[in-house]
Amino acid sequence: MSQHDHPTLALARDLIARPSVTPEDAGCQTLMAERLKALGFEIESLVFEDTTNMWARRNQSGPVFCFAGHTDVVPPGDLTDWDTDPFIPTDIDGVLYGRGAADMKGSLAAMIVATERFVTAYPDHAGSIAFLITSDEEGPFINGTVRVIETLEARNEKITWCVVGEPSSTAYCGDVVKYGRRGSLTGFLTVEGVQGHVAYPHLARNPVHLAAPALAELAAETWDHGNAAFPPTSFQIVDIKAGTGATNVVPGRMRVTFNLRFSTESTAEGLQQRIIDILDRHELTYGLDWIVNGQPFLTEQGPLVEATKYAVRDVIGKTPELSTAGGTSDGRFIAPTGAQVLELGPVNASIHKVNEHVSHSDLIHLTDMYERILIRMLVAPSVAATNGA
Repeated sequence: MSQHDHPTLALARDLIARPSVTPEDAGCQTLMAERLKALGFEIESLVFEDTTNMWARRNQSGPVFCFAGHTDVVPPGDLTDWDTDPFIPTDIDGVLYGRGAADMKGSLAAMIVATERFVTAYPDHAGSIAFLITSDEEGPFINGTVRVIETLEARNEKITWCVVGEPSSTAYCGDVVKYGRRGSLTGFLTVEGVQGHVAYPHLARNPVHLAAPALAELAAETWDHGNAAFPPTSFQIVDIKAGTGATNVVPGRMRVTFNLRFSTESTAEGLQQRIIDILDRHELTYGLDWIVNGQPFLTEQGPLVEATKYAVRDVIGKTPELSTAGGTSDGRFIAPTGAQVLELGPVNASIHKVNEHVSHSDLIHLTDMYERILIRMLVAPSVAATNGA
């Protein structure tokens, strides 16, 4: 069988051809559910508002190994910028092009095919296999994985280990495995002044001038020093708005949006208080709203980390780097339940870009890695004994 005819590539093409722009699923989960039903999975469709989610599980005993991912993709943008139609999967020189090829329909296809091969070979495996799939990862992430986790928690249904199919790799599939993520805290600051004519500054109070020293202090602050797994917490101003549109008006209000990506050395609550203390020290009149986009998490060395390192080495002969770099993922909603969470997926260089793509060989390797992780977690005697299965 040639790489082009590999079942993972065939399924990836079927998924890419469905234009599932957030929060649309476009039938992707139905396609996956049909494959999983044939393996004895029980399928539960969980629809919250505009978001379609799927919880699929084979067996009811523990431990529970879960594949997690999303069927939604970001919009393709101007179609004339693409060399090929983003929703017509196209193969060129061993590379599959299309929106979602790398993020993350290729991973979903690899998960399904790996599970099919595993269940066929080990129908009486220990524990359970589950799939947690959403169509709201690229969107506001309100009605997706977080709602599914709330549903599972309410009935005390726990995930033991979870592999998220986010594109974690840098140069080739498996070179990097994400074993944690930084937390994300966004602040919306409004600084009040007094509007007036620029020719009469004594009759106005410019909020930009008033806030500038405080913003400079926030930007220069050392929030923590990080640790062996995480870099130091970073503070970035991402937007400032103040002017009225006229060149002769002192603005009366300034709005600033900032974000902190924080390590396990800090907490959202602690960072919020430190920022408030700095603003108060500068005697500003201000309002401040917050969104905690996610808490930091780290999966320590253990069965899942070891199984994943083994699987990558066995397939490509190289040991992966464990990293916490990058943005947030839906792993941030799963890890707080006590699950061990890792991210393993294709190369991320083309995600969210025009001409998104993934190599045939990477998806085939990823399928083999996922299958070996399943074997290691749910069949290998040493792991089964360690986890009481």
